[in-house]
Amino acid sequence: MHAEDRKIIHVDMDAFFASVEQRDNPALRGKPVVVGGERERGVIAAASYEARKYGVRSAMSSVLAKRKCPSLIFVRPSFEKYKTVSCQIREIFFEYTDLVEPLSLDEAFLDVTEAKKGKPSATLIAREIKQRIKEVTGLTASAGVSYCKFLAKVASDVNKPDGLFVITPDRAEDFLNELDIKKFFGIGRVTAEKLNKQGIYKGADLKKMEQGELIRQFGKAGAYYYKIVRGIDDRPVVPSRERKSLGAENTFLTDYVELDDLTEQLLKIEAEVWRRLQRSQSYGRTLTLKIKFADFEQITRSRTVADLIKTEEHLHRLAHDLLKNELPFVKGIRLLGLTISNFPHEEKGPVQLTIEF
Repeated sequence: MHAEDRKIIHVDMDAFFASVEQRDNPALRGKPVVVGGERERGVIAAASYEARKYGVRSAMSSVLAKRKCPSLIFVRPSFEKYKTVSCQIREIFFEYTDLVEPLSLDEAFLDVTEAKKGKPSATLIAREIKQRIKEVTGLTASAGVSYCKFLAKVASDVNKPDGLFVITPDRAEDFLNELDIKKFFGIGRVTAEKLNKQGIYKGADLKKMEQGELIRQFGKAGAYYYKIVRGIDDRPVVPSRERKSLGAENTFLTDYVELDDLTEQLLKIEAEVWRRLQRSQSYGRTLTLKIKFADFEQITRSRTVADLIKTEEHLHRLAHDLLKNELPFVKGIRLLGLTISNFPHEEKGPVQLTIEF
């Protein structure tokens, strides 16, 4: 297969940590929110788009962030929650391809050249993935589509937030020629400043530099710069094949406290988990129930069994027992979630399906 025949998607969640906090706490929506410590030596882990308007960015010191935006709201990070949402998003990716390369909790590359679902284009797949993420998590994502990882990564940043940008092979050269050096993934601030001092501000300027000169100045990175400015990036999407968990959850429009109401809602979540188990043909031994109350207190309860959870009846019985064991509920519940984990090491790897385009 020619490199330009590949179909690569880069999905990047929008202000992920901060967006999760705003989703779960309506009082934070529309306000400048950062995830991180407010202490003197604190560092910002994520900033909402409202905070970014003031110049607040991730990795910025909390002191400087507060100076830029005195009304800034600090939220302590909840990484277990972010991991749970990340797993939900990962399961959506697996609906379309097994070639998923996570870069972090909030972004990943997908190779959809031979996708599981019969969509005619990677662009349509990316649009559907964005829609599925919104439906399942209530969050927005931005996606970039191209024939290589570098261009897909750059493209996902073009129309943020909630963006979708496509760079086809015939548009790549013009796009790269006009691209600001500072926006080249892999060229950091110090390198960009060094290039600017040499009169290099855009891709077209960088393309004029000889490969030998780039290597002399920047070592191995110089060879990388020489290739990417020409749209050459043959790196494959390397999937992470180890499945650590699989689950689903739902945030309710109203708070529930009665067992009948909660059971009805839990059945819907069980059905989604079972659908994902069957699709992935992955079965684990541990079931975890997550309960989030109206005051945002969150608890989890788990049960590990000797045999794999391989029937819908087994899943239902375990989930119902975990829920009943917490009775009575003295405050309303706004979210329930179920996660399967503890998969056997001998689990078979995924099978790549092919379709005609």
